[in-house]
Amino acid sequence: MNIATVEEAKKDASYYKALTALLYQLADDDFIIAYRGSEWLGLAPHIEEDVAFSSINQDTMGHAAMYYQLLEDLGEGDMDALAHGRKAADRVNAVLLEKVNGSGTYLTEPKYDWAYTVVRHYFYTQAKKIKVEALKNSSYEPLKHVAVKVNMELYYHLLHWRTWFRQLCTANGEAKTRMKAAIDRVLEEFDGVLSLGPSGVQITQHQLIDSEGDIRLRFTEEMTNMFEKVEMSFPANMGMKSGNGRKGDHTKDLDDALLTLSEVYNSNPAAVW
Repeated sequence: MNIATVEEAKKDASYYKALTALLYQLADDDFIIAYRGSEWLGLAPHIEEDVAFSSINQDTMGHAAMYYQLLEDLGEGDMDALAHGRKAADRVNAVLLEKVNGSGTYLTEPKYDWAYTVVRHYFYTQAKKIKVEALKNSSYEPLKHVAVKVNMELYYHLLHWRTWFRQLCTANGEAKTRMKAAIDRVLEEFDGVLSLGPSGVQITQHQLIDSEGDIRLRFTEEMTNMFEKVEMSFPANMGMKSGNGRKGDHTKDLDDALLTLSEVYNSNPAAVW
């Protein structure tokens, strides 16, 4: 199957619904994790990391923009409104990605957890890499083109987080203890990242991306290999403790994040920048 244009995609209502459901997941995931990453600006462990992490966050927000653009092209509305104007209940990002970095805010007593950030970003980037590789064979041709662009930057993102993960997990003392605690916290929500949501079967049937089961299997294989390298065992018990974001379940953390990151847009949605 190969759908080359918006017009072709719109001819099949089932295909259109599955395609837009997947695009909202991809866009909303990248949008919120990029925001959480941006909150580390000026707070990263050292200045080189500050620069590198900022670059990764800019790339990731750019990926979200490309997915929102595809939605705009399909007639879902203006991409800025899709990014900034939708309420939390309308978002389908995984709950894990919306959770705060730690106590405080980036302006007032930020006591962020670097181990949690390393684990969350590494696990998310690994899962994203698996999905993007699958999207390169998607039935929707415009999405295949976006996947090729995203994949070029994703190689370096994954290398970055793998390095941090490996170094901290092979360190002794507090670093390893905190990494183990962070792994437990991330895994208790991580199934939400791998979920394709209520339209998962249709998304796979229309050959838009590999099945949820295949994605989960490949993720577990990648994690098992990495954990063996750091002489640890991958627990493989993943859950959705705070709900399934693909079904609109979210925490107050997302409401607070949207209030902050959309403040300028909401002050004048019609403004031209």
